[in-house]
Amino acid sequence: MSDVAEQGLVEEWHELLARYSAVFSTLECRLQERHGIGANEFEALERLATCDFKCRSADLTGAIHLSQSATSRLVARLEKEGLVERALCDADRRGIFVTITDAGQEKYLAAKQTHREVLNETLR
Repeated sequence: MSDVAEQGLVEEWHELLARYSAVFSTLECRLQERHGIGANEFEALERLATCDFKCRSADLTGAIHLSQSATSRLVARLEKEGLVERALCDADRRGIFVTITDAGQEKYLAAKQTHREVLNETLR
């Protein structure tokens, strides 16, 4: 790869990081101010609210782009707030299902408008 091509690639990467950071920071602030949840909590609630069935904890990890341990802590916080519930998988006792509660659904629907508003402002 030529120096010019490499420099262009690195600049593109830095622009992507800057854009991501700007959008994520705005989401984090606005969701926290208005709804008392962060961007990762919102993403988890959205994934669970749009699941057609119970969501395995491992699937949630992939969907919200956090490590397994970070996802576990996030789910624990959401469970403590009454927004999600965890249950063991009957077929595989090592598996954990996470489902959204009615309170979680209400929180998600209230925060969804704010989330979309921020995306519209920052990505367009």
